[in-house]
Amino acid sequence: MTALSFIEPVELVIFDCDGVLIDSELISAEILLGALERLGIKVDFAHFTRHFLGRSFPRVAQSIREAFGVALPDDFEMSYRRDLLAAFETRLSRVPGIGDVLDRLAVRRCVATSSSPERAARSLAITDLAPRFPGAVFTASEVANGKPAPDLFLHAASRMGVDPARCLVIEDSLPGLTAARAAGMPVLHFTGGSHYRDGSDPLPVELAGIPQLTEWRLFFHLCPALAGSSIGAHIGETD
Repeated sequence: MTALSFIEPVELVIFDCDGVLIDSELISAEILLGALERLGIKVDFAHFTRHFLGRSFPRVAQSIREAFGVALPDDFEMSYRRDLLAAFETRLSRVPGIGDVLDRLAVRRCVATSSSPERAARSLAITDLAPRFPGAVFTASEVANGKPAPDLFLHAASRMGVDPARCLVIEDSLPGLTAARAAGMPVLHFTGGSHYRDGSDPLPVELAGIPQLTEWRLFFHLCPALAGSSIGAHIGETD
């Protein structure tokens, strides 16, 4: 495997959460598609991946209303979030290998996610990843436009005090990859989550050339300059 070269040295790794840090997307799909089926709306996992993956819930709800011409119940979002977090409590796990990467990572790190603040906080707590990102979790609720707009990644870089060109984004979804490209940040397409168990579809032409990372154990083969010799740097360290 050939190591990647970056135009600027990487000072900050920006991790998406769902499907990158936590193996949540199959659970999310099950809960959401089940809720839709109870409303008489039947969609498959391929539809979930194309239209919902990587997007904030307001954008997902808008897509559902427009595609199926339905008015979702007033409590639809609240019920979905409640059922999802209940499932997370017993079924959510880390994506295999992420702990080792965070242990060895020699540069700063943060999370930029389309999840709600409550969902992101609970997901990271359940998987014991919250201590790895103290004060460094940013959600779509903090910006005007979520992914695929670049706003969230630019916001994260600004809050962390790092030039966008010196950030590396790790993303699993097309909206996330599009957002990173629009932000002027190098990006890796992570396909190690269980929702990619049957492989990933080719990227569209406008995203061609983005390197793929199929599992976390290969991360430092692609990015050897980001490996430290001991426990990785934590947020707030200056050395």
